[in-house]
Formats: sequence, structure tokens, C-alpha cells
Amino acid sequence: MTGRVVDIKRLAVHDGPGIRTTLFLKGCPLRCAWCHNPESISPKPEIGFLARKCIGCRACVEACPAGVHSVRDGLHALDRARCTACGACVEACLPGALEYYGREVTVDAAVEAVLEDRNFYVHSGGGCTLSGGEPLGQAGFCAALLERLREQGVHCAIDTCGAAAWQAFEAVLPHTDLFLYDVKHTDEQRHEEWTGSSNRQILGNLERLAQRGVPIEIRVPVIPGFNADAESLVAIGTWLGRLANVSAVRLLPYHSLARSKYEAVGRPDTLPDVPAPSPDQMRAAAALLTELGLEIA
Repeated sequence: MTGRVVDIKRLAVHDGPGIRTTLFLKGCPLRCAWCHNPESISPKPEIGFLARKCIGCRACVEACPAGVHSVRDGLHALDRARCTACGACVEACLPGALEYYGREVTVDAAVEAVLEDRNFYVHSGGGCTLSGGEPLGQAGFCAALLERLREQGVHCAIDTCGAAAWQAFEAVLPHTDLFLYDVKHTDEQRHEEWTGSSNRQILGNLERLAQRGVPIEIRVPVIPGFNADAESLVAIGTWLGRLANVSAVRLLPYHSLARSKYEAVGRPDTLPDVPAPSPDQMRAAAALLTELGLEIA
């Protein structure tokens, strides 16, 4: 069995307890305006172009069998409509201006990659986190990988937006120690306007997950103009207060540092043109949720 992986991040410290290895899987059903990983949205392989690294050497032009690349007056162009994501150009690009997003990785290879960092997990209480994109879009691969890792004593976490069939959760539940679960808004219309999807399935899955006894850390992206206001935060906190097994709530401040990623994969930049929440705003948000009885991570 294989999975489609965008990246493997080692020595991660924000994706669960301890030092972790995080696998970012390809494909996500949501279209969040503030998405920081646009290269993981499409389930299909993609070629990313990093203009700042290009030296105009034309190696990609010569390597590509489909004639996707061209260099005119020192400027690189990429015809994505003709690209088959074969990866030949990426292999030929010595300065690293081209990246391949979505390589097929076997369960055996993924296990081997994760276990290379075993010593860090042992000494820090860390482990492996599957993120994305939405990892539960590849639930079979996730379940097979996590089962193998748990057999090796590795702590396993899944970072999910919750937009998946409940059967996907059931597939991974026996092999998952912790869920990192995104809650963006409780208002369905507001959620759909900013993510392209209703939140009914997301909140329904969270309710069912909370009844299964597995620890859950809630992740709330704090986006000015969307959910950073007191009314939205109180609504989120009140809703979460009804759930069991929520170990903590982690507030994630919005930033727009991912703009170059949109250009790299040829996607329109949808990042909101708003300032990042200030430290005072983040402290106020944390205080609101603390008053509602929630523990802030």
C-alpha cells in the first residue's frame, strides 16, 4: 500500500507532544482562504516552481518530455496544463527551483523514515504525526502506517480538519494516541464562506470522536475578520465546553508568510489581507476561552 506525501518534517515541536516527525499527506476537501499549505490541497501530484532559486539554466527545458518548461529572456515559464508531474524536471534542477509535491511512498518506506528519529521520541516523549492536507483522505494508508508504528512503541497523532467520512476515523482510531482537531467556526454559513464547506460533518465527527475516549487537542486558527472577535471565540469555547476528552485548546495566530507557496503551485493567492493578531489579541482570546473552563495549550 502507498500514500501520497507532500513532505516529511523532522524535529517538529508544534505537532503534538515532544519532538516529532510529521508526514504531510496530499489532498484536502476544504478550501480555507488562509491555507498555509496550498501545495497539499490537490490530491494529485504537482510540480512547484520557486522563482527565487531559478538561475535560468534550462536544464528543466531539456529534461521535460512534455515541453512544459520554457525560459525566455531569463524568465522561466511553466505550462501546467501540459504537465504530467513525471518529475524529470525536478531531478534535473540542480539549484532546487523545482519541487515535487505528492510522491508515492510505501508503508514500509514511511515506517523506515519515521523510525530514523526514534531516539528523539524516546527522550522527549514525541512520536509521529500525520498531517496534510487532510490525512484521513488516505485513511487506509494512515491506518496501516500507524498500526506498524504503534507496534514499534511510537506515539501516533493525527492532525485533521475533521472533513472526512466517519468510517475514516474508525479506520485509524485503534492506532491513534492523540487527535489534533481543527475547529474554525461554529456558524455554518460563516464557515462555508471562508472554507468552501459546511461545518456540520466536522462538528458531528468531533462529537462522536469525543465519545470514544481518545485524547483530543483542539486547534483554533485565529483569523481577523473571520473568528478573532469575542462573539465567535465565545461561541467556539461554549460549544467545546460540552465535550469530553478535550485535553487542551491551542490558538494558532494567522500569518501571511505562505504567499510564495501559492505562486509556486500556480494557485490564486487567497490569503486574507489582514494583519496577524497581536500578542495582546492572542492573550485576550486565550483569556476568553479560559473563562469558559478550557485549558489553553
